[in-house]
Amino acid sequence: MAKIYFDQDADLEDLAGRTVAIIGFGNQGASQALNLRDSGVEVIVGSPRDSSAERARMEGFEVFTIAEAAQKADILFLLVPDEVMPQVYTEYIASELRPGKVLNFASGYNITFGFIQPPPDVDVIMVAPRMIGKGVRDTFLRGTGFPSLIAVHQDASGKAMEITLALAKGIGSTRMGAVLTTFTEETTVDLFSEQIGELYFRRIMFEVLTEAGCDPDVVLLEQYASGEWSEIYAAARDIGLWSQLRLHSLTSQYGQQVTSKRFLAADALREQMRRVVEHIRSGEFSEEWVREQQEGYENLLKVTTENLQHPMQAAENRLYRLLGRRDKDLVSPEWLQREQTQD
Repeated sequence: MAKIYFDQDADLEDLAGRTVAIIGFGNQGASQALNLRDSGVEVIVGSPRDSSAERARMEGFEVFTIAEAAQKADILFLLVPDEVMPQVYTEYIASELRPGKVLNFASGYNITFGFIQPPPDVDVIMVAPRMIGKGVRDTFLRGTGFPSLIAVHQDASGKAMEITLALAKGIGSTRMGAVLTTFTEETTVDLFSEQIGELYFRRIMFEVLTEAGCDPDVVLLEQYASGEWSEIYAAARDIGLWSQLRLHSLTSQYGQQVTSKRFLAADALREQMRRVVEHIRSGEFSEEWVREQQEGYENLLKVTTENLQHPMQAAENRLYRLLGRRDKDLVSPEWLQREQTQD
């Protein structure tokens, strides 16, 4: 059973006299920077001269180049995307590290697969919020906080856990709970959740029901377009996955627990999930993802284009126009091409 830390287990005094540099002032970076500052921590921002740097200045932060921030700060929050982090680390951060500095990651990915290998005289820790950036700030302001996964990969100072807990407290996470894990475990569960195929499962449901003569609009509304599943997941978050069933009719409870069990190919599904775990832990996925980036995201663009041309997408476009949610159709992965250009 995982150990969970709360406010009383952490002391912000462990951050006294230390400067935190937020490297990457995006949604997570901005929220964590604001929360830390509100908690009394000295915070600076390391960023290229772009819109995020301007946003940081408007929020009242001192903004430096990434290399300058890495040189000035005692604790570095590496909050740039995983795929660009090794390059950022190599070009701007590695040469500025000194004994006693702290590298804080929000994901175990680059340490787990060896894309970043810090020197032995720095602390390497992780505070990984299980919350989107906006939620990190909103729940802090409400006083409720949010859960995080925390880990110590390298304890050069002998104080790495105390610093980790203080940072978790500073961003508001120990209000709800900071859960102890490892870099490898965090990476495994995170990638597994992304790769298990839920989107394709939903699309197969759409295909089967429309083949059976059900109207596409009705199917989409039942599946996710109505927002009912958002409420179900919110209830699962608040009271538990199985406990939330009491909010459903008895017919629904019977169908979800008894009928579905009869038709579920549990052994085959379990084996499929095990293959996903092995694909992650063996390093096959990380190697594949590196090749994908080097080849200009060729497969990602191809598959995304195919998915957006599926009849389910056309049905969704039509329904969402009728509901007033979308003023134009999604017919190509324009956001992927835009991000590729920006990189």
